[in-house]
Amino acid sequence: MPSTLRRCAAAAAVLSFAAFAAGCGGGASSADDQQDLDLQPIAAAGPDPFTESTAESTATPTPSAPPGSRSSAPTPGLQTTRPVSGAAPGLYGGTQSVASCDVEKQITFLVGDRTKERAFADAAGIDPADIPTFLRGLTPVVLRVDTRVTNHGFRGGAATSFQSVLQAGTAVLVDDHGEPRVRCACGNPLKPPNAHQGNWTDKGKPWPGYRPSQVIVIRPTTVVINSLVIVNITNNTWIERPTGDDGQHDRRRPDITIDPKKPPVPEPPSPSPSSSPHVSSSPPSPSPDCPSPAPTVTVTETPTASQPPRSGPPLALPRSPEPPPRNCPTATRTVTASPSAPVAGPSTPSPATPSTPAPPQPPDGGTSAQPSPSTSVPSGPPSEPDSGIVGPSPDAENV
Repeated sequence: MPSTLRRCAAAAAVLSFAAFAAGCGGGASSADDQQDLDLQPIAAAGPDPFTESTAESTATPTPSAPPGSRSSAPTPGLQTTRPVSGAAPGLYGGTQSVASCDVEKQITFLVGDRTKERAFADAAGIDPADIPTFLRGLTPVVLRVDTRVTNHGFRGGAATSFQSVLQAGTAVLVDDHGEPRVRCACGNPLKPPNAHQGNWTDKGKPWPGYRPSQVIVIRPTTVVINSLVIVNITNNTWIERPTGDDGQHDRRRPDITIDPKKPPVPEPPSPSPSSSPHVSSSPPSPSPDCPSPAPTVTVTETPTASQPPRSGPPLALPRSPEPPPRNCPTATRTVTASPSAPVAGPSTPSPATPSTPAPPQPPDGGTSAQPSPSTSVPSGPPSEPDSGIVGPSPDAENV
């Protein structure tokens, strides 16, 4: 018995410690649902920058939202983002024939430090030896809308990762799928944001016009794009810039009629299965007030050349019955009657045809020399004036 009591006491102690640990762990679990969101203005280097700034332009394009009365203190809340295609016209801006970043300076900063070179390549998902080719294949532009990304810093000889919002006007290098890959103010590699669905805590001081509901997420295209249609932020006109070009081959696009002052159009949300209309594969049920369906037979006569016209007054057509309720079943059959003999009208008697005896056959079975008398048989009653439209005969209606 004492042994049993000791085991029970030990089990109770373990359960009590587990409950205490669960209570402490509850805060950590709820903290996992809350993530920090670093707000990075245009020229701010941010935490742990990879390199010095290589941005050539700090001009602010048309803001994505008018300045509001938002408090400058960071506040937690849901961060709703709107996806926009990387090929959307007006997603990016720039100055005609001017690059927003100095790519060659960026290459010099990275290849001069082997540790940063390896960390940058690891965060960008490329080989360290491919950094110059990778950077020269990107397009220097500026963001026109506050954009959420996965940012990277350099600390302790390795790349760090954090979620951030880049202010509209930030200089970035974009690949041939329309995706930002490098932030020029700090040399940090960029990737698409994570899919966190919980709350966010804004860290840093929001800029005028910052609204969490106006932040976008850039969705890279599935195909390679050869050029970007951007807005000239100096005069709000349209420019087409080839991908991988520093602006020397910019081409004006006066044929584009989209208002350059408006932000790019977000992609429509994917319809959920619950929002799709229900389509029933079975026919609607008949009304309980429906009468039992009675078969309806429609007789159609096929007239022959020997059928005489009918005379007399037209037959009275039956009155149409009252229409049944909706969705009531019906039964209909169509019969086509082709008379083989002339049908006499009801008002004209058919004349009797005199019978003619057959000529006697010769005893030897030959042909008789006596010709058979010719008798004229009328093929029908004499024609009479047409008396109008005639309905089907009563005998035919009973088929």
